[in-house]
Order: sequence, then structure tokens, then C-alpha cells
Amino acid sequence: MNILAIEPYYSGSHKAFLKGLEKHSSHKVIPIKLNYKGWKWRMHGDSVTLAELTSQVEEEIDILMTSSMANLPAFLALTNPRFAFTPKIMYMHDNQFTRPLPATENRDMTYCYINYLSMLSADMLLFSSQFHLDDLLEALPGFLDNYPDDKHYNTVDQIRAKSVVMHPGLDLKYFDKEPDTRFQNERPRIVWNQSWQFDRNPAMFFRVLNRLNDIDLKFDLILAGDSKHGKPEEFERAWKRYGDQIIHFGYVDDKSVYSKLLHSGDIVVSTASYEFFCIPILEAIYCGCHPLVPNTLHYPELIPEPLHNPLLHAPVLYENEDELFYHLKNLLEGKTKPLPKATLKNINKHLDWSRGYRKFDKLFEKMKK
Repeated sequence: MNILAIEPYYSGSHKAFLKGLEKHSSHKVIPIKLNYKGWKWRMHGDSVTLAELTSQVEEEIDILMTSSMANLPAFLALTNPRFAFTPKIMYMHDNQFTRPLPATENRDMTYCYINYLSMLSADMLLFSSQFHLDDLLEALPGFLDNYPDDKHYNTVDQIRAKSVVMHPGLDLKYFDKEPDTRFQNERPRIVWNQSWQFDRNPAMFFRVLNRLNDIDLKFDLILAGDSKHGKPEEFERAWKRYGDQIIHFGYVDDKSVYSKLLHSGDIVVSTASYEFFCIPILEAIYCGCHPLVPNTLHYPELIPEPLHNPLLHAPVLYENEDELFYHLKNLLEGKTKPLPKATLKNINKHLDWSRGYRKFDKLFEKMKK
């Protein structure tokens, strides 16, 4: 089959997903993609560019797949009638209804409405986690309350009925090339490898580190992750306070360097206040970093329940800032032990693209029947 994959925002998790699907699917994936700059324009007005690029695709298309950054109704109108009877899938990497916003920014309902109409136009919606799906469905009635007349609450059920949770594939086998070096560490290494943006709550992360440092606990830091969109002041202050303890600071372009860093880390921490699916945390876990992550968001569904609070090793989930502090303190003092790497690798190896592609291919084949 030929699958046309429309991606107006080719960056981050969107890019990783499309590259993985294109590489591993047994079907031919034909990508039409734009770069990530100016996401509002990409979502609001770039259907014209996407339609023009699509007109150059000569193959017969069996499945149309778009991401949640696409304006699907506009794209269909501009390419009509080519995809009128083609099954349409939208992969919901994110959504505009619950996407966290800085305190200085108000939610623009225009982009919520684009998401809403696009979801109604698709035949099937794929969500990156159960948390993401539940969160969106809970938010939709509040969005519809803004309608001045008929609220169309029935559309929530329509969206629910065609929604499926389909975790994205991960390129985990790549990390098998690199040996572990954490046994060489003079001090435990704490890893931050997520985005540096406000919704990952770096302020809480560094508050906890400062408390640990104030009681003279020794550790080194790997501060990686996407820092392309600016460095919050918390990271700048950390550079001044922990300069001689920082093994790495900033975005890592080279994947082999990134893999080396993860294989040298002991603990990976997430203090995210909101996210739909965090690929970097799962990569660090696979490489053997013991995770300390919130008992919220998508983490309880991705980490097997017996590991949430294992008897013989350190906990994985925490409830609040104080609990994170004590879990980290106990690990650094050696009062608790990190989970073995073999256990950590098993947590999400089923998501590797070498296995994960099958569920997408089965879905495509089912939709084409």
C-alpha cells in the first residue's frame, strides 16, 4: 500500500515518528513535510503548500495520514476530489485544547477549532497515550461550551468512538551499540534529557538538586535535551552553581554522543507538569538510567505496576517534590538500589520500531479493507 504522510511540523517527536514509520513499515510511506518554524502558520495556513507538494505525488494513495498539526479540512478542500474516498488517519502527537501555555499567553481558540474540525474530518484518531486521549475527551465539553447556540456535545462521542491509543515507536536498538560506562563514575550522574521549556518544570528539578547540594550530597549532572528554544534562567543559575559537576550542558546534535551520555547516567529525572509522551525519558530508561518520574501523566501506564514501588529497589514514581527529594537522597546515599539494567530495558523494549511497526501496518491494512 501507499501511505501519504502529511507533516506540517517536522521536528521533535513528529519527526522521530515519521522517520521510524517510513523506515520500518512494510508499506510505502510517502512523506510530505515542512520544517517546525512558525508552528501557528504551519497549522493555520500552510495547507496551500502541502496541497501543492502533494500534487507532485503520482502514486495512487491508499491511506492518508496526517499529524495533529495539520488543518485536515483545508487540505482536503484544496486537494479535492483526490482523497474524497481515501481512509484518513490523524496521529495525535499533541492537541491545542490542553497544551500547556506560559503564564503570559492566553489560549487561542482558533487553533482548538482547527484541531476539532480536523478530528471530525478524520476516519480514525491515534493517540500517543491513554492519558492524552482521556485528557482531551475531558477538555472537549468545555471547549464546546463556547459555542453561542447548539453546543454539538454529541461530537465528543463521535471523536471517542474513532479514537485508539497507539504509542509511537521508538528507535531503541540504536542504543545497543554503546557499552555502559556508569561503573566508571566517581559520583552518581543525574540526567535531564528533556526539553528545557517551562512545562517540564525545570524550576522544581533544580530546587530538589539545591536541597541535595545543601546537605553536601555528591553528584554530577548531564543537562541535555532540546535547548534550541532558549535557556530558562534555572539552567543559567545551575551552570554557575554546578559548573564543575556538569558533564554536559545543552542540546546534543550527534546521536552517538547522546547515547554515550545516557549510558554513563545513573538516574534520569522528570519533573514535567504536563506532556503527552516523553521519548527521551524512555530512551534513558532503556539505556539503564533509573527513572524518577511523576505518578501522573502517561508514566503509570508506560511503566509496569510492579515497578512503581518495588520491594528490593528504589521507587520509580513519586507523588510530590518532597518525595522526589527523599527518593533521590536515598539513591545518592546508597540506602536504596537502582533497578538493574536488564529490568529497565524490558520496560519499553516492546515499543521499539522493530516490533512496533506491526501494529501500524495491521491498522493500515484493516482500514483499507
